[in-house]
Amino acid sequence: MGGNSIEAVVFDLDGTLIDSAPDLRTAVNRMLADRGRRGLGLGAVTAMVGDGVHKLVERALAATGKETPTDGEIARATRRFIDFYEGHGADLTRPYAGVVEALECLRGEGYALGICTNKPHRATCEILGALDLEGYFSAVLGGDSLDGVRKPDPRHLLAVLERLGATRGNAVMVGDTENDVQAARGAGVPVIAVAFGYAKVPAEDLGADAVIGHFDELPDAIRRLD
Repeated sequence: MGGNSIEAVVFDLDGTLIDSAPDLRTAVNRMLADRGRRGLGLGAVTAMVGDGVHKLVERALAATGKETPTDGEIARATRRFIDFYEGHGADLTRPYAGVVEALECLRGEGYALGICTNKPHRATCEILGALDLEGYFSAVLGGDSLDGVRKPDPRHLLAVLERLGATRGNAVMVGDTENDVQAARGAGVPVIAVAFGYAKVPAEDLGADAVIGHFDELPDAIRRLD
């Protein structure tokens, strides 16, 4: 192992391992154009990411319409977004600098690796495959993998740990937003925040146990948590 009691590392995906906002923006804007609405800039879409596809679409509709979108409208628009996004989720999306090297290091030291994301499971696996990242992870749960359970609900993270054969006492979460920190806190798991993600506040204000500015800092940050 890595020389301490931590045996499993669970990652968020969007804004943590990958910069996916460009492809999300493209799919959002295709969905909006399909409905005769104006497009949104990259910064606007990035600020909407983190709570799953349904919320992303709801926020995009609210930002481009005069009235609050109905549940039916959101559901229809969400289906169209998924139509546009699937198959194109890795066109512009790339891992952040140092991700592959960090995953190689952690895997080499014997850590079990998992993903806990609010992105739909199918899109998650598609992107991991396209970016040659799928082989690093023994457990992947998307926002639709559990019935009605997703971050910040700690049960989402705990389910990943169960699939990894890990417990809250020997794991760490790595994420970029309030949802990740809240899920980890609720599960009783220490959490490391990345400073380059999609959080709406500075990473230092998320209340994480540690903050890293580059993935080459991750292995040492994990060791220091013990």
